[in-house]
Amino acid sequence: MIVVLGLGNPGSEYEQSRHNVGFRAVDKVAAFFQVKLRKRCFRLYRQAKVTSASGKEALLVQPLTYMNASGNIMGHFSKDDDFVVICDNMDLAAGGLRIRSGGGFSGQKGLASIAEKLGRSDFLRIYIGIGRPQEGVDVPEHVLGTETDAVRKEAVESAISDAARAVMEYMDGKTVGQLQTEFNRKGLL
Repeated sequence: MIVVLGLGNPGSEYEQSRHNVGFRAVDKVAAFFQVKLRKRCFRLYRQAKVTSASGKEALLVQPLTYMNASGNIMGHFSKDDDFVVICDNMDLAAGGLRIRSGGGFSGQKGLASIAEKLGRSDFLRIYIGIGRPQEGVDVPEHVLGTETDAVRKEAVESAISDAARAVMEYMDGKTVGQLQTEFNRKGLL
């Protein structure tokens, strides 16, 4: 089964934050399939099961553990599942999108937490660029803040939509290489 993990922080105060682009991409996939993610009893995540047109099943997941502890939910899944993790990346310009299989964590603590608890890091990652903080703004303030520049905001929204489309195309059988060719882009300055 494909397990799609959109990373973010729970709570209405974080909904539109840069850190929650993974949550928002998963919400778009859920909307396409007309399902709502729900929290099950005693689970620290929301989930919804969907089936693609090609018959592949996927579980859409939003950890409710806060970003840096996202891996704490990994015990609920088989280590053999096909994991796709969608998260923000400050090393990519706002609106950038990078799809890759395996690799480092680019300072993304949620991603590192998942790899640690899963015991492997060879899973598919979809990075949505949020850019670096402006001078005088610290990293936590930047990632937990919302985009105020209209052009950058539109670019990030476009990347969120494309990340959701990439997940759906992956479910329909496109390879990582095909997704990279179609979706990888640099974004704004």
